[in-house]
Amino acid sequence: MIDPKAALERAITLAGGQTALAAICGCTQGAVWQMLNKADPPRLSVQFVLKVEDALGIPCYELRPDFYPAPVAVANA
Repeated sequence: MIDPKAALERAITLAGGQTALAAICGCTQGAVWQMLNKADPPRLSVQFVLKVEDALGIPCYELRPDFYPAPVAVANA
């Protein structure tokens, strides 16, 4: 199962901290803190998913599986 909180924590780590992730997203560090600590469940706001995917390479379906379903493998016939 995909864990959006773990993906957000990984984004924070890869970015170099909450302030750096906020710069990528174009929001404040406080907004990142709230996504991590106040959202239920904790997850990246959908408005920032594509920016984070582009900057850090974390797939959008890991960051927000409720909006971006994981790709399905297609078997060769």
